[in-house]
Amino acid sequence: MRAITITRHGGRDVLAVLEHPDPSPAPGEVRVRVAAAGLNFAEISARQGLYPDAPKPPCVVGYEVSGTIDAVGSGVTDFQIGDRVLALTRFGGHCDLLCVPSVSAFRMPEAMSFAEAAAIPVNYLTAHHMLFHIGTVHPGSSVLVHMAAGGVGTAVLQLLATVPDVVSFGTASAGKHAHLRAQGCTHPIDYRTKDYVAEVRRIVGDRGVDIVLDPLGGKDWRRSWDLLSPTGRTVAFGLSNVIDGQKRSLWRVIGQLIKTPRFTPLAAMDLNRSLQGVNMGHLWDEVDMLHGQMTAIIALYDKGVIKPHVHAQIPFSDAAEAHRLLEDRENLGKVVLIPDGAAQT
Repeated sequence: MRAITITRHGGRDVLAVLEHPDPSPAPGEVRVRVAAAGLNFAEISARQGLYPDAPKPPCVVGYEVSGTIDAVGSGVTDFQIGDRVLALTRFGGHCDLLCVPSVSAFRMPEAMSFAEAAAIPVNYLTAHHMLFHIGTVHPGSSVLVHMAAGGVGTAVLQLLATVPDVVSFGTASAGKHAHLRAQGCTHPIDYRTKDYVAEVRRIVGDRGVDIVLDPLGGKDWRRSWDLLSPTGRTVAFGLSNVIDGQKRSLWRVIGQLIKTPRFTPLAAMDLNRSLQGVNMGHLWDEVDMLHGQMTAIIALYDKGVIKPHVHAQIPFSDAAEAHRLLEDRENLGKVVLIPDGAAQT
């Protein structure tokens, strides 16, 4: 098989498409001929050496794929060769041939493209989990999502449309505001020219918002906390503020860690606020929960409620460009990697 390999920690030049031995499915596994693989900030962090969970280089990362099953292991009865599937994988997904447990694979709806399928698992699971399992969004809620034009932000805005009378705020550069409005965002905020805290308070007043979804980290976690209404919830799901450019900057990491607030149970109790962390990579073993969430997400796609926005489909051989799009915050929705020569339907 061929896989995008992180040969060492560093800039985009450390990426190489290399040959690896073809895998064979173990009992309970299916093998997927990959047609598309999703790219996330976690993989950018892994390349730069900022993601502690990632395997040591040389390594292959990637949490989500779509494709066609071309082999099944013993004991697998729910899939057969030729089935079109999307699948979750804890690393290893940026390749053209992959084995996954059958419980981590899901049949694709007939109308779903491979690119759309690869854009669903991480982004929509994260969004669904934050909104409905952690944030308990309800009719009339107010929700602020940072990096709202990215893959998770787009998924959040689409899922919020399933809840009546929600007021949503989304931070993004001005050129992305049309995209946010198309996804249902009530109040896009240009974080480059406006103080998002002041802008939110200008609209909602001193009460604040019910939910803040924050992948930024550092001082923004404090600002998100201070924006909460009584009984408000902050959900921290990333630390993108440590990424600035192609390579890891230890000074920047240290700076962001210094600015990270220290919360106490007493403060949370006194203010009636809560903080929840989300790392979907640490929930991969929660099979029943993830299976239920993915089933619900696929059903919403079938009903036309959600539709992944694929910003770009980039061949494995140009993976550096895919990484650049995320590093430079240029993407609207999802960037998808395509094995060179893979058929797309």
